[in-house]
Amino acid sequence: MKGYWYLSGAIAFELLGSSMLKLSDGFTHLLPSIGVLIGFGTTFYLLSLCMRTIPLSLAYAIWAGVGTALTALIGIFIWGEPFSMMTLLGLVLIIGGVTLLNASTSNRTSSDQEQAQSA
Repeated sequence: MKGYWYLSGAIAFELLGSSMLKLSDGFTHLLPSIGVLIGFGTTFYLLSLCMRTIPLSLAYAIWAGVGTALTALIGIFIWGEPFSMMTLLGLVLIIGGVTLLNASTSNRTSSDQEQAQSA
């Protein structure tokens, strides 16, 4: 459970880093540029901590997928970026892919536990 708290923090700091990247205007503004370094530095630190208990494939899929989807929504709602049916389809596919990976990892973990118990 602790791993998922770290993963949630990693996603939150990724959103911060991405938002600051937009505000940094190509690293020409000091404070947002520092925000990028803090955001992504903390993101990768928390991501490394979450991988102590969450499998790499699942942790990375959730981090990348949820982070991408939420960043896209921030772009739409905060920065006024265009929204279309293709955008919606892309977000649905990201969420579906993360869900499938989660189910795949859960099934694999259950099978591994059953094999270990029967051995």
